[in-house]
Amino acid sequence: MAALALTRLRAVIFDTDGVVTDTARVHAAWKHVFDDFLRGRSTPFDVRDDYLRHVDGRPRLDGIRTFLAPRGITLPEGASGDAPGAPTVHGLGLAKDALFVRQVTHDGVAAFPSTVALLHELRRRGCRTAVVSASRHCLLVVTSAGLTHLFDVVVDGNDSARLGLPGKPDPALFLEAARRLGVAEAEAAVVEDALPGVEARRRGAFGLVIGVDRSGSQTAELRRTGADVVVPDLDDLDVVGRVPVGLV
Repeated sequence: MAALALTRLRAVIFDTDGVVTDTARVHAAWKHVFDDFLRGRSTPFDVRDDYLRHVDGRPRLDGIRTFLAPRGITLPEGASGDAPGAPTVHGLGLAKDALFVRQVTHDGVAAFPSTVALLHELRRRGCRTAVVSASRHCLLVVTSAGLTHLFDVVVDGNDSARLGLPGKPDPALFLEAARRLGVAEAEAAVVEDALPGVEARRRGAFGLVIGVDRSGSQTAELRRTGADVVVPDLDDLDVVGRVPVGLV
C-alpha cells in the first residue's frame, strides 16, 4: 500500500472530476454536445478514451480544440455571446456548460466514498486540503456533493480567468492553491487522474504527486508523465503520521 506521509507534507491538493467527484455526468454532457456536432463529420466521442486523452484536466475551450484537432476539424473561435451549440469553439463550450449545469442542478453530484474518507482522515491529522479545477463550476459541484466543509481552499476556472492563470499542464492552479494554503510546493501533495494535471509536476516542485487510475487504462502513462505513485482508488493510500502542531 502506498504511503502518504504527513511527517513531511502539510497539505493535499485534489483535482475535482474523477478524483473527488464522479465524472459520469460531465462525460455525458461532453458526449451529447460532441456527438450532435460530429454527426456526419466524424466518429462519436468516446466517453473514456477521448475524455481522458483530450478533455480531462484542460480548460473547457482548450478541451474542445484538443479533441477536434486530431480529427482535422478547426472551428472559428466565436465569442461568449454565441448561441449554445453554434459551430464555434465558444458555441460548443456554452452548450456543454448549459447541459452540465442542468444535470447537476437536477440530479446532484456523487462523491467517491474513498475520497471522502481520505479527506476526513487528513483533516483529523491536521492536514490542510484544497480542491482545484479548470471548470468555472467547481464550487457548484463541490457544494452539490456536500463537501465544502472538507476543503480549506477552492481554486477554479473563475480564479483562472480573474488572475490570468494558464490551464494544465501548467501548474498555475496548483501553485495558487498552495499559496492560499500557506505552504511551499514541497510541502504539498497533488492528487490527479488526468495526464495534463500530472504533467504539471514537471513544472512544479510538489512534494508528492499521486495518480488515480480508476479504469486501469493509463497507469503506465501516469507514471511516465510524472506521478510518484499510481493507485486504482484512494483507499489504497496509507496515511502515515500527522502534521506537527504549529505547522497547520
